[in-house]
Amino acid sequence: MIVGAGIHGLSSAWHLATELRERGLGDGGDVLVVDKTGIGAGASGVACGVIRNNYFQPAMRRLMAHSVDVWESDPEAFSYHGVGYIQAAPDAMRDDVVQIHAEQRAIGYDSVLVEGVEACGAYMREMFSDWQAPGVSVILHEKRGGYANNVASLRGLADKVRAAGVTIATGVTVTGMRLEDGRVAAVETDAGAIACEHVVAAAGPWVRDLWAMLDLPETVTVRTPDGRVIPDAPMWTYWALQEGILDVDPQEFTDNRGELPPVIHVDSDAPLYDDVDGELITDEIWGIYYKPDFHFGGVQGGASPEPIGRPADTVAVDPYGTASPEFVVGDAFVRMWTSALAACHKRFEGRRDVYRQEPSGGIGAFTPDSFPVFDTFRGNAYVIADSNHGYKMIGVGALVARELLGEPQELLEPFRLARYERGELHPTSHSPFPWS
Repeated sequence: MIVGAGIHGLSSAWHLATELRERGLGDGGDVLVVDKTGIGAGASGVACGVIRNNYFQPAMRRLMAHSVDVWESDPEAFSYHGVGYIQAAPDAMRDDVVQIHAEQRAIGYDSVLVEGVEACGAYMREMFSDWQAPGVSVILHEKRGGYANNVASLRGLADKVRAAGVTIATGVTVTGMRLEDGRVAAVETDAGAIACEHVVAAAGPWVRDLWAMLDLPETVTVRTPDGRVIPDAPMWTYWALQEGILDVDPQEFTDNRGELPPVIHVDSDAPLYDDVDGELITDEIWGIYYKPDFHFGGVQGGASPEPIGRPADTVAVDPYGTASPEFVVGDAFVRMWTSALAACHKRFEGRRDVYRQEPSGGIGAFTPDSFPVFDTFRGNAYVIADSNHGYKMIGVGALVARELLGEPQELLEPFRLARYERGELHPTSHSPFPWS
């Protein structure tokens, strides 16, 4: 039984059904997906859809290379656009970016490194004649990756799940876990108790609630690389996502050849000024990402999420996403993001008036180090806690399926819960984003 019909739940169901059939152990009829609302009703359904390998952490980079393989396996079904991904960054991040490029080459992931202010400017102006981003001295251009249309990709994935014989039951709310002899004997729902051999918790920001139903700890001990011990670190911290849309024809943001460009991510340590009144917004490092997107009907992107700043058990996950008046983006994001767009491209100067004034955003449940936890608890409960990296990681489901069938996966080993106690944390970069 898989709880959650987002990217992880559907991918796990599809791959598990496939593995069961190929091994002669069963078929999709042995797999059930439940969701209290519907397909893509959570974080996967509001995701901007960026797919990248741009991670400073070797474990994340290898895992994302695997996921890009899955995206590329059926671009049409997944509504995947392999336009590539560009990171433009300042001197403070140079060593990080150079290391990422070297390690991408080591795993055969195609990317181009550009160094120096003049060289970076020339490289980007060859792509965009109006490029003017300040504070950029290193560029990493990933030739693979890009983005997918979130709702369309989930629909295509759900079609694969159903074609494999799996039942997707929506409108079914999980209310508890029946534990017997330390294992999950059945999942309690508002439609009755459902006995199962294994349960997979793939509920995105609702992982907090399933974690509690499994009677798992609210805090963990974290050992840091510098030897400090944090005895009661909260297992979950909620952050509010900051994303929006510039309501322009996506064709307005093509490259010099009239083609769709890579997804662009700019980090800069140059002061950022308001595009309307010229006032200073920040003199600290800032970052944005953006892309033309016909699914969203404009130029869509975002900036670093904001910590909600309250204990996890006090945060209302429902209503989720754009239905929540508490966590939709505010004027400060609109001011920052449109000004940053204008700082990067002359074509976006003076365009704040066409920012689409509609609810956007959502919240994510972050782990103590802001990286995923993939692990088994209570003997037969598999938890997929993606720490809001989720949508791009479509390949995790394939690895989880193999682990459910008794084959530990090396790509998932660095993401066990025990890493906190052992002090085996992932390295962190100089990026302003918590997941980098």
